[in-house]
Amino acid sequence: MENQNAAPNDASLGRQLTALTIGMDHLERRLSRGHGVLDSEGLVPIYLGDELVPPLALNDWDAVHTELDDLERQVAQYPADARHAFLSDMLRSLRTATRLFEGEVLSFREKLEGLVGVPAQPISDEELSEMHAQLAGLLDKTGMRHGTLAERIGRWEEERALASDQLEPVFAELMAEAQRRTDARIYPTGDYTMRLNALRDVPYTARCNFDQGQMDLNVDLKFTRAAIKHLVCHEVFPGHSTQLLYTRDKAASGESTADVLLCTTNAVTGCVQEGIGDQGVELIDWIEHEDDAVHAQLRRVRSASATSAAWYQMGENWTEDRVMDFLERYSFGQRAWIEGRIRFASYSFRGPFIASYWYGNEAVREVREGLSKEQWPAFIGALYGQMHSPRSLRMFGS
Repeated sequence: MENQNAAPNDASLGRQLTALTIGMDHLERRLSRGHGVLDSEGLVPIYLGDELVPPLALNDWDAVHTELDDLERQVAQYPADARHAFLSDMLRSLRTATRLFEGEVLSFREKLEGLVGVPAQPISDEELSEMHAQLAGLLDKTGMRHGTLAERIGRWEEERALASDQLEPVFAELMAEAQRRTDARIYPTGDYTMRLNALRDVPYTARCNFDQGQMDLNVDLKFTRAAIKHLVCHEVFPGHSTQLLYTRDKAASGESTADVLLCTTNAVTGCVQEGIGDQGVELIDWIEHEDDAVHAQLRRVRSASATSAAWYQMGENWTEDRVMDFLERYSFGQRAWIEGRIRFASYSFRGPFIASYWYGNEAVREVREGLSKEQWPAFIGALYGQMHSPRSLRMFGS
């Protein structure tokens, strides 16, 4: 749904922005042949708008800069509202991506601030300590009262870990309930479904493999029921798959500007995409057990710790051993998860996006927690039906 205060050419600009971004994706893939800073993933990993907005034909990166210049001139005419904030942040992100695709070497700070659109700094030790204290209080309620916090988390995860033969049936059960709740509170998802695909030796915990209709899961890790619930909500309902279905339908109907088709772009849009996923359980009102609350807080601790660790690793050049020690002390993560975070942070283009989980979750959470019941439909329309950066999302309702 289009911003009512936007400039009158907003629909046209949305199409232009979308065509340019997809054109950049095609140009990067063609020139890099799978060996550039994004490997084979491309700038837009999943695009469902081929029939709605075809890519702009581009021959080189100079042509991209010319298009960005034109878009910046148009955006300068917008009123100082959320749409202006998003478009400004998105164009800065695409400009930064172009510089990287051209071979320019940028610092981790420049990538965080320009590409991802988040502060180039760690989460403070004080914030982490406060989150640890909140986690300890939640563990108390489950009966985990003895030992250090690390020991208590270890016991909590070990006692609740699902056996390997439980993963698939628990996944199917939780996905069905998540879809029912998503259909009721967010958007009717129809007959879309996903299957579980177990993988090993990958740098992520789980991934939405939308085109294949499967949720990839890193089975080098152990999972509690609460963890699988979170991943189902993050990757499928009401997370990534739901956002893709929603944006495709709203763009096709004209209820949303075409740029909603860019929801998976490796750009400033990534923060809110991950925020929707990480707030998925809360968005469908599915905190039903003390374990869900523990896992939600543990995930915040790990997301904040990973954001800090990535900064220390890539921004301050800590040794890998020192980063690993930090993550062990502050995140209480499993070894395979810690090693995956370190690998993730080291990737030239994708590495800075490790911070998108923390900043995206916090942006969506803060707005969601401040809503009245009457604001819910408008919030869902803005969250799923418009593209946002963390900065523009926080302007909701203002």
